[in-house]
Amino acid sequence: MLDDNIVAALRVRRHYGGHELMTQESAQVQDLEIYVRDLETEDLIKWLAGHFEQVEVSSDTDRAIKGRAVYQGDPVQLSVYRGVMGKRYSSVVLEGATLPWETDLSCARSAYHGLAVEIRCSAGEWKEGDAVEDDKWWRVDARGEQLVVWN
Repeated sequence: MLDDNIVAALRVRRHYGGHELMTQESAQVQDLEIYVRDLETEDLIKWLAGHFEQVEVSSDTDRAIKGRAVYQGDPVQLSVYRGVMGKRYSSVVLEGATLPWETDLSCARSAYHGLAVEIRCSAGEWKEGDAVEDDKWWRVDARGEQLVVWN
């Protein structure tokens, strides 16, 4: 289990691009985050089940879904936060030592092909002092992949 400081660091980092983080125990934890427009829970679970050995939802409320998955024998934490970034999007966060995708963008591509709805993800790492209005996001949808400013 990750301590509160590590979890807080993951929450800050996940908004800026899905990168690896070293915990106090020196175990690598990768976190990926995508934003799914008009997410249906059943569709999400079906898509994830195609990539993980096991997917289990432990809590499903109006605001969030919590669960676990297994990938190559390693546990993966699943968190979904509904109604973010304009209310029509859900933040899907995957945290684990190994994941089926190496980047937010590769995860977004897979999600688009599996869910057939617009997916967004961070285009890179945000740095202290960067203007939020300059922050670019990948949008993956029927029009293809485009860098956009989220507004």
